[in-house]
Amino acid sequence: MDLRQFLMCLSLCTAFALSKPTEKKDRVHHEPQLSDKVHNDAQSFDYDHDAFLGAEEAKTFDQLTPEESKERLGMIVDKIDVDKDGFVTEGELKSWIKHAQKKYIYDNVENQWHEFDMNQDGLISWDEYRNVTYGTYLDDPDPDDGFNYKQMMVRDERRFKMADKDGDLIATKEEFTAFLHPEEYDYMKDIVVQETMEDIDKNADGFIDLEEYIGDMYSHDGNADEPEWVKTEREQFVEFRDKNRDGKMDKEETKDWILPSDYDHAEAEARHLVYESDQNKDGRLTKEEIVDKYDLFVGSQATDFGEALVRHDEF
Repeated sequence: MDLRQFLMCLSLCTAFALSKPTEKKDRVHHEPQLSDKVHNDAQSFDYDHDAFLGAEEAKTFDQLTPEESKERLGMIVDKIDVDKDGFVTEGELKSWIKHAQKKYIYDNVENQWHEFDMNQDGLISWDEYRNVTYGTYLDDPDPDDGFNYKQMMVRDERRFKMADKDGDLIATKEEFTAFLHPEEYDYMKDIVVQETMEDIDKNADGFIDLEEYIGDMYSHDGNADEPEWVKTEREQFVEFRDKNRDGKMDKEETKDWILPSDYDHAEAEARHLVYESDQNKDGRLTKEEIVDKYDLFVGSQATDFGEALVRHDEF
């Protein structure tokens, strides 16, 4: 990926900038399904396997015996039990499931990490990121590709500071993941909304009006007739996006649009796993209770748990 593509990814606008005028652009961030399998425990636990370890990991579960599966499942339980109190709660299970489902995100961060960690100290400072990303471009006040790199750098710095929880301008791997994928972190959602509004709010009045909303998705480009989906979006704006009917979307209305409160599949699955495995009904799981129900979690097979444990070291 070249610098131009990478920068546009960071500013969350690649897909929008490269779309054809008649293609609908989608800025809405939805939680993905945990599995494409049917969730019916009477037939199989395939859905639960996908949810617990991720669909790609579940595909390799045919390598181990039940005994090996139980042993390695016990190792994973130790990772899920973040506070090391000997119990796995719904919250800990939910966090594990969300982490397992976002393997592609962590892979993306891993692929970029060594490019930016110049001194190989296991951290990425703002200076490292800025120098690698913008170093050779900031000296050119009029780049050939027309991008304002200084303006993009200011925007990246603002996001970097938001991701950097302790304010030392040095990102851990988790903070750098939040920087690259802010839509995945609750504490980064305000910056996602702010950047989206800045992209769409052409008159810079702090709101998104109907024409700005439509203009972000569709360019007339000399065509008088709008596609049917554009007319539908106009109706959506009036009926649902602009909740207070003042003709424009403010920050909260924009947040409701691009970051809807979807059904929390990970929370529902965590609750299901606890309900099915909690033998003494105390609302939490011991390692023994989980391993006893290993068929629900991993079946009689398992994946390369060594890789899984490394990927989940952030826990």
